[in-house]
Amino acid sequence: MKKPMAPSAILYILIGIASFFSPSPTQSHLQPNTDEAFTSIVISQRGLDFVKDLLIEKAVSSIVPLQLPKIEKSIKIPFMGSVRMVLSDTTIYQIKVSESYAKLGDAGVSIIVSGATCNLSMNWYYSYSTWLVPVEISDRGTASVQVEGLEVGLTLGLGNQEGTLKLSLLDCGCYVKDISIKLDGGASWLYQGMIDAFEEQIGSAVESAITKKLKEGILKLDTFLQALPKEIPVDDNASVNVTFVNNPLLSNASVGFEINGLFTERKGDPVLGYHHENSKTSVFCPDSSKMVGISLDEAVFNSASALYYNATFMQWIVDKVPDQSLLTTAGWRFIVPQLYKKYPNDDMTLNISLSSPPVVIISEKNIDATINVDLIIDVLEAGEVVPVACISLVIRASGLVKVAGNNLAGSVKLNDFTMTLKWSNIGNLRLYLVQPVMWTVIQTVFLPYANSHLVQGFPLPVIHGFTLHNANIICSDSRIMVCSDVIYTETNSLSQLLSIWVDKYRLLF
Repeated sequence: MKKPMAPSAILYILIGIASFFSPSPTQSHLQPNTDEAFTSIVISQRGLDFVKDLLIEKAVSSIVPLQLPKIEKSIKIPFMGSVRMVLSDTTIYQIKVSESYAKLGDAGVSIIVSGATCNLSMNWYYSYSTWLVPVEISDRGTASVQVEGLEVGLTLGLGNQEGTLKLSLLDCGCYVKDISIKLDGGASWLYQGMIDAFEEQIGSAVESAITKKLKEGILKLDTFLQALPKEIPVDDNASVNVTFVNNPLLSNASVGFEINGLFTERKGDPVLGYHHENSKTSVFCPDSSKMVGISLDEAVFNSASALYYNATFMQWIVDKVPDQSLLTTAGWRFIVPQLYKKYPNDDMTLNISLSSPPVVIISEKNIDATINVDLIIDVLEAGEVVPVACISLVIRASGLVKVAGNNLAGSVKLNDFTMTLKWSNIGNLRLYLVQPVMWTVIQTVFLPYANSHLVQGFPLPVIHGFTLHNANIICSDSRIMVCSDVIYTETNSLSQLLSIWVDKYRLLF
């Protein structure tokens, strides 16, 4: 079987699984608008809490161990001498977060951590010098510090900057409520009171160090988001435009993002010549406990269909079928006698091409696809391909969708089809005799081949490292919605994630 078609092109032949277009000639537009959003993503409060917990976990792992600056204090005692105290190698080695919450507001997203504890280790040094004694008196040891009631708060602003998600730090603060210091080594009992005088300085150092680290982390996270590619490759011919459109939409229970979502040619211009109505990408997941909802407008799939159709990828030459006798003139002896008479015992091929982009109508209960196909019967005579007849097929199919990983995939089945003779070089054909052959070809060749690609699907806009989990699919008027939980499967750091994205983007483009 010859397959000149691009591997994923067949994915959109029956787009009934992965595409849902119902063009209306009276309400359609032929020019793509890259400023419009055709895919929207909504993160619920539960999803926001998941992201918050993940950010806190990553923040803690990036902060510890954290070394604080040396703290030194000297006191001169009149007529007696001077006392010098030094705290060095002060290291935060553990942070425990017991309570946190995320809150949405007009300004952005606030993340609050309260009641956290922080454990530190340090070395202490004490020296006393006086003119009364020519020798300096000194002592040293280690100390353990426990910070209790640690509170951290930050507010993040979200915006759209030239099609990418911009993350800005609007407010950040850290407050230490209580500190407990325990000295070890030397005559520690003697100096405990003096060391306690460092509580304020230790608390201030902890507050400053954690705040600084958080600011650095948000800056890295923003760099990561800014570096995300604006296109997700589908295959060698197509990509999905994931450019952000408009600013994020904040409510008291969710945050929403809008992206373009249309298919584009790899390294090319947006696809022209497809139909779409005004986009309606609002996400309404019946199960509010789901972390994320993704809504895909039919224009997304219109652009896919138009791309492959305009690029002439929707063409297929069939030279092998389960019953190979169907591709010989002898096998058609009693179906089209004049064909066998004119070309006795010759091999045949079926040249299948779409005469227009597939049309799929989606409703709450069904996904019905209509595919217009031209099937040319070719005879192989003396090494030449001789077209003898063309049959126009109108195939009506229905499909099922599913989420496979982070891809939208599915399968399609045949409902019925009709056919007409478009032209013939061998006289009139009795189509009622040809119909069983066409049914066999569609059922045993066309649909299985299409489903083998449909099951692979195309990528949904999900950031690397996250995977959809327990996803539900909801069909409505001209839209499909994916309502899902999310799991984090990537253990790499943000810098490693950034490198993965940049390298992948560079290699694929």
